[in-house]
Amino acid sequence: MDELMLSESEYRLMDVIWKHAPIESGKLVKVCEEELNWKKSTTYTMLRKLIAKQMVQNVDSLVTVLVKKGEIQMFESRRVVKRTFGGSLPSFLVSFLEDRTLSDSEADELIEIIDKYRNEN
Repeated sequence: MDELMLSESEYRLMDVIWKHAPIESGKLVKVCEEELNWKKSTTYTMLRKLIAKQMVQNVDSLVTVLVKKGEIQMFESRRVVKRTFGGSLPSFLVSFLEDRTLSDSEADELIEIIDKYRNEN
């Protein structure tokens, strides 16, 4: 499952690619210069890493996505909950909400989400 793990820089580049894909590699360099303040060499180095991880492909200078953003988000969120909170989703939520309050609409939305995923055996 570590194959979906991305460094911060890899994730930043993936975020740009998700927004703009499919995108020509030369245009990707320009977008990364504008949005991330990266040099051409940095973009191509990070792009090679993503290709090696099979997150994207670059065929005829056209970069396309192989892994959807939702897949990475699901992996990352599960990894954080497992590593930091021993896999306990309630512990994560308590920690996340510790210093804030929920609006009625946020609380209602969370209740709907919990009801949707509740295991009713």
